[in-house]
Amino acid sequence: MPNNYHLMFIKRSLRAVLFITLAVGLLGCDAGVQPRSSASPETAFQDESSYRAFLGKLYGGLVLTGQDGPAGNPDLQLIDEGFSQYVRAYWQLQELPTDEAVLAWGDEGIQPLNKQQWTPANPFVEAMYNRIFFQASMVNEFLRQTTEAKLNERGVSEDMRQRVQQFRAEARFLRALSYWHGVDLFGGMPIVTEEDEIGLQSPTPNTREEVFNFVEQELLAIEDQMPAPGAAEYGRADQAAVWMVLSKLYLNAEVYVGEPHYEEVITYTDKIIGSEAYELADEYMHNFKADNHTSPEVIFPVPQDGEQTRTYGGTTFLGHAAIGGGTMNANNYGFGGGWWGLRTTSNVVNRYPSDSTDVDSRAIFFTQGQSKEVGSLTSFTEGYALPKYQNVTTGGEKGENSTFPDTDYPMFRLADAYLMYAEAVARGAGGSMSKAVGLVNDLRERAYGDPSGNITASELTPEFILDERGRELVWEGHRRSDLIRFNQFSENGTWSGKGGSIEGTTTQGFRDLYPVPESQLQVNENLEQNPGYGGS
Repeated sequence: MPNNYHLMFIKRSLRAVLFITLAVGLLGCDAGVQPRSSASPETAFQDESSYRAFLGKLYGGLVLTGQDGPAGNPDLQLIDEGFSQYVRAYWQLQELPTDEAVLAWGDEGIQPLNKQQWTPANPFVEAMYNRIFFQASMVNEFLRQTTEAKLNERGVSEDMRQRVQQFRAEARFLRALSYWHGVDLFGGMPIVTEEDEIGLQSPTPNTREEVFNFVEQELLAIEDQMPAPGAAEYGRADQAAVWMVLSKLYLNAEVYVGEPHYEEVITYTDKIIGSEAYELADEYMHNFKADNHTSPEVIFPVPQDGEQTRTYGGTTFLGHAAIGGGTMNANNYGFGGGWWGLRTTSNVVNRYPSDSTDVDSRAIFFTQGQSKEVGSLTSFTEGYALPKYQNVTTGGEKGENSTFPDTDYPMFRLADAYLMYAEAVARGAGGSMSKAVGLVNDLRERAYGDPSGNITASELTPEFILDERGRELVWEGHRRSDLIRFNQFSENGTWSGKGGSIEGTTTQGFRDLYPVPESQLQVNENLEQNPGYGGS
């Protein structure tokens, strides 16, 4: 069902920020970005509510794809607008090259993602790269327009000034979120902030360590300026969201900068858990249904609803694309039809004690008419379907629109914090082993419905955690990063389609990073290609 956040925040933002002169041209992304310049900042900010609306546009950048939606007047050009949606682009890069997901479609760039055979010309790699900088540039302009000097010039009221300070912290969070995605996917990349002048010169790239440090410093700087855990308006970030990104950053620090930071993982996940602002939902699937905005577990959602935030990405894609075949009834999941695309591999199925929810409620496979093994990457019926994102409520009511779901994308939820804490403990970083075991068993007891699946301290190993993350967080956009951290993504580990072999084969280690898009190298001579992809 729709919520007030959409009605009052994201939708209004579309009309409020058309004056923005995007800094993406500065980044060498101008070929793929639609600039906006229909009004001046002075005109746009005559009404103080515009500051909130601008912030809404920044949050909306994670779900919306343009000024009209679901298609028309896009933010990014040179690619189908639905393909360019932030969550969809990120999810595909995090899931399709792994053992968790296969997409049957023949669109340019899809099968190379399935096979780990992408090139610098891959349109989905380019879309994600551009989305990161589109978000960063929007934030930069917001920060430029909300300085003390600007607020003084406009005679902004004291009450709004106080709100704007929090808005600025939230904006910096969103920029840090995107740059964390960037350091994870691409490694080093240009850091451009509100202090950089627009369009004067092409930026030089920063190292992966420099981007890591920037994200860390930004998050630490705003931590105390954010609302307390659970105190923010739904869909907006709070301190717990900041701590989640810090935890993810530190969890993967050995990959990013060559130094483990698991002690910090314990520090920040402990803050999340200890805040008691969030708790596990009684039912696992409450987090993935049309009323998941009522789940007490979701720390940072990307909100969607069928009437106000229509998009062909996000849960629209994740819901529709997982439905197809001759026996699968889309109506059962609240959708008007299936897109015959996404399914999973036998690697995923084999992690569970059964291929049905009879034992583990997280084994949400549709098996009728589907083969367990993927014999063809382009056949929807080869590989089980996984209808995880559903447009029906926990009470069985269908969403308002059978095309565009009311289901929000749970980017961060408490279960992930539990598993990150447990992994850090299992890796010997301190913390409490009994607490770690208890947190994991809380998840497993929810999944099993009783203590029959509980583990002991001796079973809590890093390898167990990797599998448990695969069971608990399947299709939530974490798998690539997890496999890389465990050295199981490229040079080790096999699954259907990997390396271009239907049986699966290993690939070269440079695949742990995506390439800088070819289009960016052409317009910014300062950029350097990541190793293994050739050129400069």
